[in-house]
Amino acid sequence: MNKRKPIIIDCDPGTDDTIAIMMGLVCDKLDVRAITTVSGNQTIEKVSNNALRLVSFLGKDVKVARGSIRPMQREIFLADFVHGESGIGNTVLPETDKKFYEKNAVDTIYEEAMACNGELEIVAIGPLTNIATLLLRYPDVKEKIKRLVIMGGAINGGNDTPSAEFNIYADPEAARIVFEAGLNLVMVGLDATHQAKLYEDEIREIEQYGEKGKIAAEIFDFVKPFYVNCGFDGIIMHDPCALSYVIDESIVKTKKYHVDIETQGEITRGKTVVDIYSVSGKEANVEVAVEVDRDKFAKLVKESIKKYN
Repeated sequence: MNKRKPIIIDCDPGTDDTIAIMMGLVCDKLDVRAITTVSGNQTIEKVSNNALRLVSFLGKDVKVARGSIRPMQREIFLADFVHGESGIGNTVLPETDKKFYEKNAVDTIYEEAMACNGELEIVAIGPLTNIATLLLRYPDVKEKIKRLVIMGGAINGGNDTPSAEFNIYADPEAARIVFEAGLNLVMVGLDATHQAKLYEDEIREIEQYGEKGKIAAEIFDFVKPFYVNCGFDGIIMHDPCALSYVIDESIVKTKKYHVDIETQGEITRGKTVVDIYSVSGKEANVEVAVEVDRDKFAKLVKESIKKYN
């Protein structure tokens, strides 16, 4: 049997974060060393409690560490208009006696990076505040991170402003630090995640997969009106798309480009500037997701949730 891949999921649960965490914790290819939280879809208090309750509800013994309360420079910006007041829609997870890990998110990531000695992969599916803080606080950590896979950015238009995707827009300064750090970086942005959708019949199938399937379907149903209003013919699963790449790289096709983060633009702040024609002459620094095998992705989501049944 192949050795399980050590990962940390840095997240802001979050409806689609919840599904990604469910997928990660049940996958026999992954060794989830910790769940770390960051302010994003909701406040740090709400997303941290969501993560803690979710891990307990799923019956997994994984540490949960609270992270950054606010972005590095800008004001706090939330996505409650998508994820609801709680962060996970109408879903109510059972209360838990489980405690947060004694260390904060940044120190936890560093601890695991050192322990894994160059094998740790980080899946960052929220704003990049924790990761940027990690790089500033512990410069030596760069050599210990095998790969950083983020859900964020876009080659084309944004979903929070016409030019910027939410996770990058929520903390552009952090994103710039991360993108300029020289890490082995994979950007799973909107161009890919908008292909990672589930259809109504698939949601109803998942709903039949016991208690965990009902929770997943409840989350899908909550976000459905938002995506219908945006003109999509299915439910878009941004964060599970990034997680699926870590599980099975054949699901997501990437191309390497140079990517910069715009932090000053009046109407482009938070944009991932992807040099698709190499006009800047700068060396490509990011593997950018460009295509998703939708059927293979949906199959992985369904199989993952079904494992809990």
